[in-house]
Amino acid sequence: MEQFQNHELEYVVDEYYDISDVEDDDVSPRSANGSVDDDSVNSDFDDDFEVSKPKTDTSALEARNGKDIQGIPWERLNFTREKYRESRLKQYKNYENLSSSREDLEKEVEKGHNFYDFQFNTRLVKSTIVHFQLRNLLWATSKHDVYLMQNYSVMHWSSLLRRGKEVLNVAKPIIPTLKYPGCSAEPLSRVQISTMSVKDNLMVAGGFQGELICKSLNQTGVAFCTKVTTDENAITNAVDIYRNPSGATRVMAANNDAQVRVLDAANFACINRFTFPWSVNNTSVSPDGKMVAILGDSAECLIADAQSGKVMSNLKGHLDYSFASAWHPDGRILATGNQDTTCRLWDIRKPSESIAVLKGRMGAIRTIRFTSDGRFLAMAEPADFVHVFDAKSDYAVGQEIDLFGEIAGISFSPDTEALFVGVSDRTYGSLLEFNRRRYDHYLECLF
Repeated sequence: MEQFQNHELEYVVDEYYDISDVEDDDVSPRSANGSVDDDSVNSDFDDDFEVSKPKTDTSALEARNGKDIQGIPWERLNFTREKYRESRLKQYKNYENLSSSREDLEKEVEKGHNFYDFQFNTRLVKSTIVHFQLRNLLWATSKHDVYLMQNYSVMHWSSLLRRGKEVLNVAKPIIPTLKYPGCSAEPLSRVQISTMSVKDNLMVAGGFQGELICKSLNQTGVAFCTKVTTDENAITNAVDIYRNPSGATRVMAANNDAQVRVLDAANFACINRFTFPWSVNNTSVSPDGKMVAILGDSAECLIADAQSGKVMSNLKGHLDYSFASAWHPDGRILATGNQDTTCRLWDIRKPSESIAVLKGRMGAIRTIRFTSDGRFLAMAEPADFVHVFDAKSDYAVGQEIDLFGEIAGISFSPDTEALFVGVSDRTYGSLLEFNRRRYDHYLECLF
């Protein structure tokens, strides 16, 4: 993964545009290296009116009546939404580590379908990003409960109460509560969270300097925290919470030091460590806990034994580095997201070539999620686009969610009823909620 110094918590994005004072075609990129100066990080949509809380949120009813789902006042700007979208598509530069030709091999997809309808947008909680290539910073544990990173805080958003609450503040000193002889826990402070996962009442977060934080959501304090490595190339790129074949909960951490570490979630002892030839950017364990997908600074993706780390298969087809993966609940299909702007689908029973290639609109595929019933696959680009595909149609039918802003993460609720999207922007940063369409149109009159 790309290395850079990040001494202060800030928005670090693939590309950034300041269009507050320009007209139509005057949109121009601000930076090509993926980072921005503190004093120049402003919203793409700055305007001179005061944003009050009652105006910050957007409901489904307001959207149906013509309000922009993000609350962007296009009528007060010097350009239309359509014109700005056209400019973004022309000007956006996708970040690549490897320069190679991009073959046009993507699957033909019938777009224009709506599997998830817009429900609500709130700016009371706003996602933030500390590394432009890492976008696993949002998790839904139910259709009413979402966890996301906001500056130095892990926030909980209740879509039922429409209220946010700080769950963990990582700017302050963090003292682990779990203590026993030989425990590797150590106090931490001012952690810049680079990745996170929430599952089974356990929240795990990784840090920019190799930190690992584990907290039970139903208990006060942090159970365990440490620096898993002292290597200067230490950033924790991904964390995963899973159950091994015997049912025990495990935590897996992937780091830029080319190592993957496995911890026992009962006492957070490191019980295994696997080393690979390159920095590991993402891991995901199969539903049965037997295999793990290993993705990193290589065009190849690996399937390894989750117990031993032994490589079982090499997946070849991507053209750049990979940062996202997800397993279909049946455990046979693996989806991988790459900086070559594609998501590839692999049948792990026949890993010699991918079975489908799904392409984004303008950027890398940085986040991938399946619904728990396996019906839908969602993939997010670094900015502006989230794509939802119908697995039942062999991924040939899709929905494109078109928004503006850097995407910090996406997550389906476990019951598949909701899809949440975290948007990072100084003014229009927000949490978007979409609800699964059930075609019960008569119910709309009740809301």
